[in-house]
Amino acid sequence: MEDKSLHILAFGAHADDVEIGMAGTIAKLASEGKRIGICDLTDAELSSNGNVTLRKVEASLAAEILGVCLRTSLAFPDRGLFLNDEYIKKIAGIIRTYKPQVVFAPYFEDRHPDHGNCARLVEEAVFSAGIKNYHTEEGTEPHRVEKLYFYMINGFHKPDFTTDVTMFIDKKLEALRAYKSQFEQTDQSFNTPLVNGYIETVEARERMFGKLVGVTYAEGFKTKVPILVNRDLMGD
Repeated sequence: MEDKSLHILAFGAHADDVEIGMAGTIAKLASEGKRIGICDLTDAELSSNGNVTLRKVEASLAAEILGVCLRTSLAFPDRGLFLNDEYIKKIAGIIRTYKPQVVFAPYFEDRHPDHGNCARLVEEAVFSAGIKNYHTEEGTEPHRVEKLYFYMINGFHKPDFTTDVTMFIDKKLEALRAYKSQFEQTDQSFNTPLVNGYIETVEARERMFGKLVGVTYAEGFKTKVPILVNRDLMGD
């Protein structure tokens, strides 16, 4: 039987969410040989710019740039990400199928309701996936995720921890620019915050996070549980 297991599985409400929040970290870990997957909960069919077909092409290109080995979508309705058993079961099934050690989701506090609801759905699914008698259509064997972390999309929140992505910021920006329909302003573009210097804003945020921890660029993450540090606290 093919081993589908992943080290990391990152969920987003829409293609480009994960890249905005943690593309640098993904590129860094992929370069170290980690198997990483991205699961988009919707096909972003309500996006003001682009269309579903184009968005899928852009998402595949971004995944290739970052070295991701899995990109999939659950095709839930855009703007329909509400807590319900069906969605939780499907997400839990993905978790059981790919058995990630670590799962990422958007941070709860975000101006876009889908991002916060994505976080709540994933948190519920992570818990349910580890329950022996919880039944899913796929990956029926229970799987307990070791860590659940949250990346930031919109907004600037004080991170609980950061990763140094100085050497991978160019990869992050390249992955974001793969979404031309979302971030590139043209004569046909509908005027949204995304086509008005959004990538530059994300880059500035990562530079600010880097400044907080003494590197050039960093990505910030939130966690609901304390992080155990297994290293010399006086080390670099």
